[in-house]
Amino acid sequence: MFDIIQQLRRKRLMRARDLAEDLEVSERTIYRDIRDLMASGVPIEGEAGVGYMLRDGYDLPPLMFNLEELEALILGARIVETWSDQGLADAAANAITKVEAVLPRELGEFMAGTSLFAPPWSYVEPIEVDLAQIRRALRDRLKIKLAYRDAEASVSDRVIRPLALSYFGPVWLLSGWCEMRAAFCTFRADRIVSAEVLDERFAQEPGKTVRDFFVYNENSRRDYLASE
Repeated sequence: MFDIIQQLRRKRLMRARDLAEDLEVSERTIYRDIRDLMASGVPIEGEAGVGYMLRDGYDLPPLMFNLEELEALILGARIVETWSDQGLADAAANAITKVEAVLPRELGEFMAGTSLFAPPWSYVEPIEVDLAQIRRALRDRLKIKLAYRDAEASVSDRVIRPLALSYFGPVWLLSGWCEMRAAFCTFRADRIVSAEVLDERFAQEPGKTVRDFFVYNENSRRDYLASE
């Protein structure tokens, strides 16, 4: 039942057939468990043959992590500590400390002894700008004025709507909508000479969102493969 709720929290509408396939049980089991969940007060809406969705605002009581979930958290935090800016590294360490503080003793000991590591000598191309400020612009949807140095060492000024910050070792990439070119662009963070976060907030306009960016990338990849 917990897994059903987790699936419904991730997606807006799911059919019983899809839930059954994901959870490797029968559709009859899904119908029975959803009926029991609804009877216990969980705000699930929908009907057989159409699909089910979880009404907004519902939250589960806190549950304990299993061992693999703890390993995922620890490894993820250690990767962030190694490969990201100092602000995120500190946040990752603080998050792990908070998790350890609420674990039962035996799970705390397991967490402390987990042998999953991200080597601290992982190479990242040197970055001159503050990635924490770029992350703030991403969160708050603020435009960024960039001075960017291309592969030929020519520097140009751009104003972009930041959409995604990605790590493709050893390079961090900043993707966004470039207002000068009126197109999606991706910039290597190690070639950004300066980055000024502007006070100008941008709206989520159709054709200029992060989802549109990923669709554009996928279509470009398909076109490239088709031309090979």
